[in-house]
Amino acid sequence: MQKVNKILMPYSKNGFKLKSHLVMAPMTRSRAIDNLPNELMGEYYGQRTGAGLIITEGTSPMPNGLGYPRIPGIYSKNQIYGWSLTTQKVHQGNSKIFCQLMHTGRIGHEDNLPEGEHLVSPSDMRAAGKIFTDTIGLQEFSSPVALTTEAVKNNIQGHVTASRNAMAAGFDGVELHGANGYLIEQFLHPVVNNRTDEYGGDLKHRAAFVLEMLEKIAAAIGKNHVGIRFSPFSTMGDLPAYNPEEVHETYVYLAEQLNKLGIAYIHIGMSPTIPQKTLDAIRSSFGGTILICNGLTPESAEAALEKGFADIVAFARSYLANPDLDRRIEKNAALNIPDLSTAYTPGAKGYTDYPTLAGSKEKAVLVELN
Repeated sequence: MQKVNKILMPYSKNGFKLKSHLVMAPMTRSRAIDNLPNELMGEYYGQRTGAGLIITEGTSPMPNGLGYPRIPGIYSKNQIYGWSLTTQKVHQGNSKIFCQLMHTGRIGHEDNLPEGEHLVSPSDMRAAGKIFTDTIGLQEFSSPVALTTEAVKNNIQGHVTASRNAMAAGFDGVELHGANGYLIEQFLHPVVNNRTDEYGGDLKHRAAFVLEMLEKIAAAIGKNHVGIRFSPFSTMGDLPAYNPEEVHETYVYLAEQLNKLGIAYIHIGMSPTIPQKTLDAIRSSFGGTILICNGLTPESAEAALEKGFADIVAFARSYLANPDLDRRIEKNAALNIPDLSTAYTPGAKGYTDYPTLAGSKEKAVLVELN
């Protein structure tokens, strides 16, 4: 008898229920022309409803968070309508879908923002590096404007409004992007966040931004509709490495506070740089769902589920090229190879045109690249 993959079995914990343990991870795809979700995006997500949970590409909660070209927003009526085309498709496939709210903070360029908008961050510290723009290609990151205390509070409220908008668009919840060197992680970081007000200083004050945001979002849309992504010890987005013990204490403190809030899940971008003691402490501190991604194969994902740290598992680029990833895992079938040259280009090519399984019995060779 063929072994049943736990990945494909139903999942339930603390009222958070999915048809399987399989998750489609968030991936920027840059198909939102004029920052508007569209029918093509609905088709893309609708093709991938073998997942128990789909987490959308990073979606800006407000105009000054659009650091990348052609990423969607969720702050206007047209964007709410555009996203409803996706949520309807996904729900027809009996999957759940969360909107990832991604404010890029200082990571971006003003050419990617609406006219009159500026990058913002906890400080005016400019990130080193370049980003693509549709105007003239790669450009150095723009300098951010340091948020005033009032502007910080307005930013938090903007995330709350975006969360309400997501629910109005038919999403099952929202995931805050607290990783990759974007705004939330900029606040958590003791170098980039050099503030002297209530949102700067020791780790608890630096965490106040995201915890206040989560508390207000949970009150607005319900705690079971809220998740967050972290990548402890990451240096993405030109974040300098800092005291490892302080990093550990920061994420353990966050896990403890999120457990008190009772949100649905914590999504961890796994990395060899994360010490086992930090993962163990997060697991013991948080009683909700833990989702992991990065570098998984069906075999390693199954093993992770058996070990008990992770409750559910996410795949990114494997889903990019394999809309029927669930069936391929079930049948141990070969996978399409992603065409990374079309990962961020407009249009259907390399987006909705990947073939689905047609009776292949070849063994799957799956290596995550995200």
